Amino acid sequence: MKVTFIMIVISIVFFSIFTGLIIILLRALLKYKNSNEKRHEKLDVRQSLGETLKECRTKRKMTQEFVAESIGVSRQAVSKWENGTSDPSASNLLALSKLYGVSIEELLKSAEK
Repeated sequence: MKVTFIMIVISIVFFSIFTGLIIILLRALLKYKNSNEKRHEKLDVRQSLGETLKECRTKRKMTQEFVAESIGVSRQAVSKWENGTSDPSASNLLALSKLYGVSIEELLKSAEK
């Protein structure tokens, strides 16, 4: 009888843990589903920043290699910034604004449009 009681208690504990994990998983999935609009907004901003950086570079007839060498990064990094795959760090954004002759605010304001 004592063994049966212990088995029942252990079963209830495992069931409670399993149920709790399922609830946490469902909440996380709902939160992810509801964040879809925000994720798309961030993607649009990131693409706009990349487009702004590319526009600034092409207006000044600079190559990605020239920009990369001028600020001390790889050409692939410049390409990723322009494609929206990644964002430049604050120090690289400052270097880009100096190289292009525009303020950081102008680069970022263009990215918000």
